[in-house]
Amino acid sequence: MNTQIRCSAHEFDIRLPATPLGARHARRVAVEAIAAWGLPAEGPGLIVAELAANAVTHGRVPGRGFQVLLTRTGTALRIEVVDTRRDRVPCARDADPDAEGGRGLMVVAALADRWGVRLGPVPLKAVWAEVDLPGGP
Repeated sequence: MNTQIRCSAHEFDIRLPATPLGARHARRVAVEAIAAWGLPAEGPGLIVAELAANAVTHGRVPGRGFQVLLTRTGTALRIEVVDTRRDRVPCARDADPDAEGGRGLMVVAALADRWGVRLGPVPLKAVWAEVDLPGGP
């Protein structure tokens, strides 16, 4: 798997291929980075999994990957997943009860304290979520 990783005491950045394997790898390495910072990783790991799955499913452009950025501040953990489909901006919606998918952003909204979408330079879009840290706001 062709990946690029950058990691420090407060930031983690990985670029992965937009494939199901890339999405699974995103969750695994994000959980490892979050745990290495001494933070609870279960909820943020699920957020990364949902956002990475969305990037692979809805944000994929052949030949382009996606990026996961984690930033630890004094008060929150910020998770961003960047893909190259700016034209496909996600929104949380009620899923059909019989549908196999369509609940990912509802999961993100339930686990995160805040979330949203940031449009970057064409063709980029970032879906982000923040989880308040203990002792934070």
